[in-house]
Amino acid sequence: MMAGAPISQVQTYTRGDVPREEMDLAVQRVRSLLRQAPEPVLSARVKLTMAADPAVERPATAQANVDLSGRLIRAQATGQTTREAIERMGDRLRLRIDRAARNWAGLRGGQPLAQPGEWRHQSSPAQRMPYYPRPPEDRTVIRRKSYALARQTAAEAAADLELLDYDFHLFTEQATSQDSVVYRTPDGHRLARAQLRPHQPVPADGISISEHPAPSLTMQEAIIRLEALGQPFLFFVDSQARRGNVIYHRYDGHYGLITPAAP
Repeated sequence: MMAGAPISQVQTYTRGDVPREEMDLAVQRVRSLLRQAPEPVLSARVKLTMAADPAVERPATAQANVDLSGRLIRAQATGQTTREAIERMGDRLRLRIDRAARNWAGLRGGQPLAQPGEWRHQSSPAQRMPYYPRPPEDRTVIRRKSYALARQTAAEAAADLELLDYDFHLFTEQATSQDSVVYRTPDGHRLARAQLRPHQPVPADGISISEHPAPSLTMQEAIIRLEALGQPFLFFVDSQARRGNVIYHRYDGHYGLITPAAP
């Protein structure tokens, strides 16, 4: 398949009460955007979710995952209706395809070119998805993801974070061989390392370094600290496995846990 050619099939997934015509709309929107893709489209997947809980403020979620010649791009958005979520997802996907077209990921360590409406260093990040304020006693870890951490520079991790539309990215820092996390701040990106050691390398411009090492905790201790701090996620070192983990608030008010795969 050549760059710019429409993909022959878009995989679709639904969860909850999602009308068929809404999925057709989402597929049509993704197909239209992929005509502008700068590289061959190897696969595309669209997922629409409608939360069953009527108390959720923005119950609809639209997500697109695209493989552009081995480079993964992800866009996700929520809305009060499925159609609203699809439109917002499409806007985010357009920005990520535009970044790929300008080969921003290839400029590892540099900054993206400023474009109207696009996130960049020294600007405010886009509004992130809120999570449902489920009572703490009702929250459980209902999603666990484990994968081999990429060995990257902090700038490469920040580039992947933006293309994948993540709030944080867990990786192994190339220069220090440490489990690390890069995440957004109002001023750019910040790098958090599992340990603080003297004379550690300074990342690229626009990426600050957290002054605190990741705490060593059990999962239950990590949940308690996450709630006490009131943050959307917590980077910590598992006190038994001695590896960096991230626990985070899911959109439905439960927790998700990301861990490195066993070697």
